Amino acid sequence: MMRVRAPELPQNQAWLNVEQPLSLQQLRGQVIILDFWTYCCINCLHTLPDLKYLERKYKDNLTVIGIHSAKFDNEKEVENIRQAILRYDIEHPVLVDSGFKVWQQYAVRAWPTLMIIDPEGYVVSYVSGEGHCNAIDQLVAQLIQKHQEKGTFSAQVLNLILEKQRQPLITPLAFPGKVLATTASLFIADSGHHRIVVSTLAGELQYVIGTGKPGLRDGSFSEAQFFSPQGMCFDTEKQLLYVADTENHAIRRIDFQRQVVETIAGTGDQSRNIQPHHGAGLETALNSPWDIQQVGNSLFIVMAGSHQIWELQLETLAISTYAGRGAEACIDGALAESAFAQPSGITTDGKDLYIADSEVSSIRRISLENLQVTTLCGSGELFGFGDVDGVGAEVRLQHCLGVEYFQEQLWIADTYNHKIKRVDPHTSICQTVLGDAAGDRDHKQTNAQFSEPSGLSGIGSYIFVADTNNHAIRRVNVNTLEVTTMHFPKLCAPDLCFPIEKDFHINKN
Repeated sequence: MMRVRAPELPQNQAWLNVEQPLSLQQLRGQVIILDFWTYCCINCLHTLPDLKYLERKYKDNLTVIGIHSAKFDNEKEVENIRQAILRYDIEHPVLVDSGFKVWQQYAVRAWPTLMIIDPEGYVVSYVSGEGHCNAIDQLVAQLIQKHQEKGTFSAQVLNLILEKQRQPLITPLAFPGKVLATTASLFIADSGHHRIVVSTLAGELQYVIGTGKPGLRDGSFSEAQFFSPQGMCFDTEKQLLYVADTENHAIRRIDFQRQVVETIAGTGDQSRNIQPHHGAGLETALNSPWDIQQVGNSLFIVMAGSHQIWELQLETLAISTYAGRGAEACIDGALAESAFAQPSGITTDGKDLYIADSEVSSIRRISLENLQVTTLCGSGELFGFGDVDGVGAEVRLQHCLGVEYFQEQLWIADTYNHKIKRVDPHTSICQTVLGDAAGDRDHKQTNAQFSEPSGLSGIGSYIFVADTNNHAIRRVNVNTLEVTTMHFPKLCAPDLCFPIEKDFHINKN
C-alpha cells in the first residue's frame, strides 16, 4: 500500500500506563503499532496476547500504543478503562480516544484494527480483526532490518508507569467474574487471581484452588493453574465442579472427592473455526468459553469467542456445536440458522436455556423441546443498547454478562448499567431491581451501587452477585432487597499469605 504520513496523536486527552502523553514525533525511529480496541470486544481481547508476544520479542525496537475507542457508553469512562487495563494486564500505553477523533483520523472501521507505522512516521500497513500475529511479526522484522540498513532506526526505552504499579491487585478477590451458590458452598471464579475460591455461604473459607498464577496445569488443588476462569456449575451428587477456563480456552473439572483438577475439553489453543463441529473434547480447540450450564448429562457452553452455544456430553466427553452459525448477530430461528453476539451468561429452568447475549445487549431463549432460538428482551442490535425497562423489544440493556433463573424469574447482571434487573420469562417484562450509578455502596433497592457486575447465583432467600470491578461478592436478600458485601477473613491475594490446607468435604444436601 502507498505510504501515508501517520496523523499525530493528541496530547490533551487521557493517557494511561504512561507518565505523560506520547507523540509520534518523539517515537520517530521506532516501529509503532496502534491498536484500536474497546474493552468489551472479545476479538480485541484475543489480540492482546499477540501484542504482548510482539512487545517482548522486539523489546526496545517496537512500541505498541492502545487507542481505546469505546463502543458502549460505559466504556468511555477513564476509570473503567483503567480497570480493564488492570484486568487484562495490559502493559503498553493506552490513549483514551474521546469522541472517536483518532479513529476518524486513521479512517478505522472495525474493532480491533492494528495500524503499523514505520520508523519514518508513515503508515505502511493495517489489519482488522484477530489472528494476524504471524503476518505482523514478519512485517515488524522486515521494517527493523530495512531501517537499520537505511540508518533511520533507533532503539528507545519508554518510561512507563503502569496502572498495576499505581494500583496493585492485592485485594483478596480480583475481578471476580462469576459466582455459584449451592446449599452448602459458595464457588467464586476469582478471575483476576486465576483461581477458584470456595467458602460457606457465610464466607468461611473452605478451599483455594489454583496457584494464583495464570497457566494450564492439571493436578492437586495447590498445583493446578487456571487463566481467567469464569462460569461454573456443580454436580452435587458426584461432587464435581465444572469450570469455563476462559483464557485457556478449556473446560476444567474439579473433583472434590479426589481433590484434583482435570481438563476435559479444549487443547489450550484458541480455535478460529466457526463451522459445525463434533469431536473428542480433549482434541477440540475452543474459543473463549465464558459460562456453562448442566442439564442432565449435557454441559452447555456459551462460547463467547465464536458467538455460539456448544454441548459437551459428560459421559463420553464428546463435544459439538449446538446453536449459532458463528456470525456476530442476533438471528432467531432453528439452532443451526441462529446467531448470537458474544454470549456470556447461561441459565436454565429445565425446559429452556436462557442466554445473556452481551454484544446485542439482549436475553435470548433456546427451547430444549422444539430447538428454536428466540429473543426474550432487548433490541437484538449491536448498537441497540441503553437503560430502559419495559417489555420485550423495547427493553434496553448495556452489555449484560450474567443471567440466573431463580424463583421463577430471570435475574440479569446488566453489567455496563451497573444494575441488577429482573425479567419475567412469560411476559418479557423487564424491571430494574437494584443499582443506580457505579459504586460500591450497600443499601436497599436503587440506592445500592455496583460496578460492572458480571455474574449472579441464587439460593434460598439470597442472590449472590459477582461485583467485578469492586473486587467483591455482594449478597442480596430477595425479600427485603438489602445488599451487603461479603467478607472472607482468611482469604488473601496470591503471594500475600500461605495456601489454605483443610480437610473438608462439601455437604451433598
